[in-house]
Amino acid sequence: MSFFDYDQDGRLDLYVVNGSTFEQYKNHAGPGNALYRNRGDGTFAEVTDKAGVRQGGWGLGAAVGDVDNDGRADLYVTNYGPNTLYHNQGDGTFEDLSARAGVGGDAYSASAAFFDADNDGDLDLYVANYVQFDIDSVPADSSLDEPCVYLGGLRVYCGPQGMEGAADVLYRNEGEGRFTDVSASAGISGPASEYYGLGVMPEDYDDDGDVDIFVANDETPNALFRNEGNGRFAEVAVQAGAAYSGEGDTQAGMGVDAADWDDDGDVDLYVTNFYREPNTLYLNEGQGSFADFTAAAGLAAPTLDFLGWGTKFFDWDNDGDLDLFVVNGHVYPQVARGETGIAYAQRNQLFVNEGGGRFAEAEGGPGMQQPRVGRGAAFGDYDDDGDVDVFVNNLGQEPALLRNEGGNAQHWLRVQVEGGGGINRDGVGTRVRVHTAAGTQQRTIGGAGSYLSYSDPRAHFGLGQAERAQVEIRWPDGRVERIGEVPADRLLVVRRGRGFEVRELGGP
Repeated sequence: MSFFDYDQDGRLDLYVVNGSTFEQYKNHAGPGNALYRNRGDGTFAEVTDKAGVRQGGWGLGAAVGDVDNDGRADLYVTNYGPNTLYHNQGDGTFEDLSARAGVGGDAYSASAAFFDADNDGDLDLYVANYVQFDIDSVPADSSLDEPCVYLGGLRVYCGPQGMEGAADVLYRNEGEGRFTDVSASAGISGPASEYYGLGVMPEDYDDDGDVDIFVANDETPNALFRNEGNGRFAEVAVQAGAAYSGEGDTQAGMGVDAADWDDDGDVDLYVTNFYREPNTLYLNEGQGSFADFTAAAGLAAPTLDFLGWGTKFFDWDNDGDLDLFVVNGHVYPQVARGETGIAYAQRNQLFVNEGGGRFAEAEGGPGMQQPRVGRGAAFGDYDDDGDVDVFVNNLGQEPALLRNEGGNAQHWLRVQVEGGGGINRDGVGTRVRVHTAAGTQQRTIGGAGSYLSYSDPRAHFGLGQAERAQVEIRWPDGRVERIGEVPADRLLVVRRGRGFEVRELGGP
């Protein structure tokens, strides 16, 4: 699912991806996806058919990017089967350009992300693929010689191990609405790209000016593709300390996010994992290496009894540091009938940054207490009240829109950038730093991460009690623009080399 402004009215709209059942998929009768236009009064209107983005089949996730730098957000949907690229026509409708663009593929895709891999000013596309799976060749239960069992002897469907992984794909944007698969020439192909890919996070983890790619893989080592800056990537997850847990164990990575949660100037990673595997916080130690900091940050024990999916660092209470949200839900419905004490539906978790390198779990209000079978999560201030809300897609249940009820009690600043001069139109990959008397925070422009989801790409900063802030923009080519003090509780729009504008929220 995706929070994005498809109609350029300054408000976040919402695209929700639906899956299917075996019978529905075989009969082409799935529920289809849905696009909701933000009315601006706290409600949404469904406009799916009018916009031309219904799409049945078996949907997985969505990504957003302005692929032709025309100022309009285009939409990419991952599926079991060919994926879809919808080009935004600017009149409230989309055109399916998948075949012409060459990005359809024919795999079991999961998360995807748009970013400028080669710093040429347009957005390229990475697609994480899961397994090679033929729905027409699924064996009947009776044909399984050794049925899979889970805790307590429960008979469950088998995981991906034993199946061949589907290779991830890197598409290079060639302009004029066309892409080329450069996976092999870029060094993406190989064993690490053929693991069971689920979550994708593009981020310049080594701060050398080009964007790297982290992939959370299921039951296989994570992958970290370091951008060499010459059109090629090198897979360095093991050397960097991000392939396994601190104990050297392979985990079942699902969702991922990257952020400088400890305000030390470099970007850390967080990966959600399977039940009885703590979600993992990888602390960036500089010089291209990470350390498992999960237990030290207080995040190991609280996640052991949960199975995590969508996730994001965001300043829930606008106090000036990044908190952490995790979506939970088991994969085996049978666990609720067993004697394991494990729940299929699980509550989500909110971890508050206490400073000093520690997090503590917060109750988060009634919206956080209802158990659901969660999967993806998108983040954005849909009601334009100055704090970040969360939309969670749930398996076999209605989704949940979690409105932040108290974050705007403190000051905040939101920053939107517009590229140009060789930088992609939306400035994806731009680093934004905000300075107040309390210190310096940084964010990266972009909406990728979480799980199967896309969030508001603008940089949101909690300012605590500060009523003004100084802003520094570092564009992907290294150019830096510094802006004097701007007032809090506003949207700051910075246009590369063309000045800036301070706005109220909710307007184009």
